[in-house]
Amino acid sequence: MGLFIVRRVLQALLVLWLAFTVAFFLLFIIPGDAALARLGTEASLTPAQIEDLRASMGLNRPVYVQYFDALFGILRGDLGNSLRTGRPVAEMLGAAMPNTLTIAVLALILAVIVGFTLAVAAVYTRLYWLRSLLLALPAVGVSVPTFWVGLLLLSVFAFGLGWFPSFGTASGPAALVLPVITLAVVPSSMIAQVLAGALESARTAPYAYTAYAKGASRLRVIVVHCLRNASISTLTLTGLLTGGLLTGAVVTESVFSRAGLGRVILEGVQTVDLTVVLGVVLVGALIFVSVNLLVDLAYPLIDPRIRRSKSIG
Repeated sequence: MGLFIVRRVLQALLVLWLAFTVAFFLLFIIPGDAALARLGTEASLTPAQIEDLRASMGLNRPVYVQYFDALFGILRGDLGNSLRTGRPVAEMLGAAMPNTLTIAVLALILAVIVGFTLAVAAVYTRLYWLRSLLLALPAVGVSVPTFWVGLLLLSVFAFGLGWFPSFGTASGPAALVLPVITLAVVPSSMIAQVLAGALESARTAPYAYTAYAKGASRLRVIVVHCLRNASISTLTLTGLLTGGLLTGAVVTESVFSRAGLGRVILEGVQTVDLTVVLGVVLVGALIFVSVNLLVDLAYPLIDPRIRRSKSIG
């Protein structure tokens, strides 16, 4: 088990390095000049003055020099300073992170609750029409764009009924309801799809028939005997959905005008603020690999057979 943890940590570090490297060189391909974006206009300075500004920002150095300088800075725990404002990137991300993590974590919790409930209900019911309806809902949820869901909720519950605030982060917990629901629609649908299929397979396994023979009810067989084994694939999916939640948070924060990582990365791309964009990419990759590492470590707790196989291996 110790060797397994070390191997997974090394893989996580490799993923972080690859994410940083790919993002770094892709940012140099996109058009734009960070110096001009920082000035806001190029008419007030001569080309020589603009070149001096680029030199003071370190943008005139070869790409490989800038890459290794940024990489070694990250190894020291320094994400650098914003090319546009000069503020430390770590400070900017620290201010934006709580808002994004709040809606992402709440959306994940809601997605798990709704997805599990929908899957169990679909497998439990004996009514064909209700079962078909419950199994069709996840397919609809997966196919609906996140921004469209947000705009629909805004139109109905904010502008129409006035139940919730429409924009911003200063309205307290009520301002979280619509963004969290918007962000949870797709992951909850995916969880319900995967779990419903896994529960169907588990329900026909020998241990399920043994539970029926002992007098267990249909609900008890599904929830107590089948759900634990069926949740292995769902746990894997939940770890992968973390990256999607962070991506969806960018769209959701834009729709609801919330301050967070979404606004930071959008402003960074628009102003060619390379250090800020790299910082957001690196933080997103760190969250993704950390969650997936925790998921891998949780497998043996759910299924003892995995723990025994790792011990034998």
